[in-house]
Amino acid sequence: MTEPSEGQSPAPASGAYAAAGVDIDAADKAVDLMKGWVAKTDRPEVIGSLGGFAGLFDASALTRYRRPILATSTDGAGTKVAIAQAMDVHDTIGFDLVGMVVDDLVVCGAEPLFMTDYIACGRVVPERIAAIVKGIAEACVEAGCALVGGETAEHPGLMEPDVYDVAGAATGVVEAADLLGPGRVRPGDVAVAMASSGLHSNGYSLVRHVLLDQLGWALDGDVAELGRTLGEELLEPTRIYARACLALTEVTDTHAMAHITGGGLAANLARVLPDEVSVTLDRATWTPAPVFDVVRRAGQLSRSDLEATLNCGVGMVALLPADDVDRAIETLAGFRIDAWAAGEVILDDRHGGDVLLSGQHPGW
Repeated sequence: MTEPSEGQSPAPASGAYAAAGVDIDAADKAVDLMKGWVAKTDRPEVIGSLGGFAGLFDASALTRYRRPILATSTDGAGTKVAIAQAMDVHDTIGFDLVGMVVDDLVVCGAEPLFMTDYIACGRVVPERIAAIVKGIAEACVEAGCALVGGETAEHPGLMEPDVYDVAGAATGVVEAADLLGPGRVRPGDVAVAMASSGLHSNGYSLVRHVLLDQLGWALDGDVAELGRTLGEELLEPTRIYARACLALTEVTDTHAMAHITGGGLAANLARVLPDEVSVTLDRATWTPAPVFDVVRRAGQLSRSDLEATLNCGVGMVALLPADDVDRAIETLAGFRIDAWAAGEVILDDRHGGDVLLSGQHPGW
């Protein structure tokens, strides 16, 4: 959800301001176009409607918690926005933004409650801004959180007219007794991996450098291994795990979760490990989507470079007792998320906190 113009309240269009490159009328039209999409994200706790100075959320619902812990996260969609701009497709980048934010919250067990967005652009094109917000709103619906506020900032002279960037922040809540993290992880826990929908929203600087800059591949060119154009593959929206992971915590004794974003699988999983344990992962338990092998072979990238940058087919990992694995996989399947046992937590006094990958992906 956005408020018009460069940090200013709505005001009558100024000839001088318009001459400087800021079109308040266009921003007002963008707000009108997005209202219907934002309304779809409403939760009962949301107070007021689009147009106020602040988004309002009734916190009295937190009284049902014995000790509510608030969690907050902020992020962007990275250089994937350059692909959206090049293809003139703007209604999917919101899934990348929301996924990067809300799934950082859910790893501690927090339910995302509400989100705000920020769109900076060189020129307000109402239909384009509305398309961006449409994607953000649809993703918030999928995540179960409300879109309660935001800002659109027009920056002529600082950004080119058709360039924009997006960012967002969300707040969630978890009962203190249910807080997930390293303190719960135990030797013998199983690492249940959840499939990514593709590249998600990380590593695009590398992917763009290899495929577009070095090799000169066209976004509208068909890639046989992908079964569609390169641009369509690169714009595949980030999978949002929030609802599925919250359901997982309801039916299993989940100890910790890791959102696999920038830095890859090993680096992100290591963030939720206590010092006295490590996790072993077997690459042979999954086949990454074809796009990962395309990038690897086209760029002649080493496995270490690829795994340190891209998610390589895993978007989220849950650590939970072995007795809960079948129930976890079945629950995730109900949300159309493929999941599998990829490894286990081991006692490791010498190399504690490590993620130890072995084996080869089938077909690689």
